[in-house]
Amino acid sequence: MYKIDAPTQLIEQVYQAILDAICTGALAPNAKITQEGLAEQLGVSRQPILQAFQILKREGFIEDAGRKGVMVSALDPQRLMQLYQVRAVLDGLAARTSAERWRHDAGLRAAGQREGLALVAAGRALADMSDLSARIRADMDFHQFIYRSCGNPMVGETTALHWQHIRRAMGAILSSDVRSHVAVWDEHAAILQAMLEGRAAVADKLARQHAESAAEHLAQVLTGDHYAGKRKQA
Repeated sequence: MYKIDAPTQLIEQVYQAILDAICTGALAPNAKITQEGLAEQLGVSRQPILQAFQILKREGFIEDAGRKGVMVSALDPQRLMQLYQVRAVLDGLAARTSAERWRHDAGLRAAGQREGLALVAAGRALADMSDLSARIRADMDFHQFIYRSCGNPMVGETTALHWQHIRRAMGAILSSDVRSHVAVWDEHAAILQAMLEGRAAVADKLARQHAESAAEHLAQVLTGDHYAGKRKQA
């Protein structure tokens, strides 16, 4: 994490810093965290930490740990599998609708091609980088691009309620070795290509399969020895 110097929107900055640490695994599941420790790390007073804690509790990222303060909530496998089921349907809908829109509008298709290819190239370039936050951000950016492209704002608004938890799940997947970074971006590229070619049914199928594959790999992570060991250490 990093020190925060700017006083504007301090609570939001503190919240984002803690959430980033949880999503990247810097703060591991079941890890005990204190206002004092985080205040020192971030270079802020305890008050914005307390207010950020309240938000994170409501969202399910941290929970009370008795008289010892709070701890990072463990990933809930059942809830995440249910979340990925919903995501698969919405991703398929967004990819299908985008392909249909682009098939009938050359201008939209050209703009989508420029942005989509740039996002895929940027994502592929991170394959050898250890910056997990950047890799998660690139993955999220690609999916947000599909949501915007479909022309239905309800898709993005609906997924926004859950994407922080999906972001955390991405952190668990990307920090493990169960899924190839190259394979992920090959799947992204295939979804984009189907959208550009106006193959709506194929785009829908590929987007759903991509989300379902992510869910399968996440299940491997959550039931694996590596994740279990992290929970015990915390």
